[in-house]
Amino acid sequence: MLFQYPRGDAMGTIMNPEEFREIFDDFQHRVFRLETLDFYDAENERAPLERFRAGLPQDLAWRERWRGKVEAIKIRGASISRVHIVSEPLSTYAKFEMTCAYPANVGAGEDVRVLPRAIADELGVPNEDYWLFDDDRSAAMAYDDEGRWRHVEMTDDPTTVRRHVRWRDITSAESVPLFDYLKSVGLEPDSAYDVSTKEDR
Repeated sequence: MLFQYPRGDAMGTIMNPEEFREIFDDFQHRVFRLETLDFYDAENERAPLERFRAGLPQDLAWRERWRGKVEAIKIRGASISRVHIVSEPLSTYAKFEMTCAYPANVGAGEDVRVLPRAIADELGVPNEDYWLFDDDRSAAMAYDDEGRWRHVEMTDDPTTVRRHVRWRDITSAESVPLFDYLKSVGLEPDSAYDVSTKEDR
């Protein structure tokens, strides 16, 4: 079963993950990600997640590809941000994501923020995972029951895009920067990260 998300008035273009990666950088000014799942089964995270479960330090090489992408976005004067809606108490995966993956994103210049699910529910935020490009295109992410990414529906339908812009603005305003959230729940970035001179942006 796939997680299904509401559509606008027009059908979008269905892309597989490889096709989506090829066109990801085709934006001018800003890109935003809303994450709403408590677990994602990403191939590149499987080994690091097992290291985390075993209490072992991380090898930061697995974050270099995304760090490079974020840095390239920043160099050309664009911005990248995300909000992850999380259930509390945090799952093992959520702790891993926020202490072992996201610090590299922040270090490269991505604005990573966290929103407790209880607050998101009060705000009426829908369970829609998506990327929003330049406020004019949206990519709804479809996952199976195990959190595996299956496909993307890209659309420039005004109804869908306006809805996603609205939820970006609301969740960004109500969420907490990554490192502030970690402090609030008694967590710290993995010891492999040197965040002493870094701040959430």
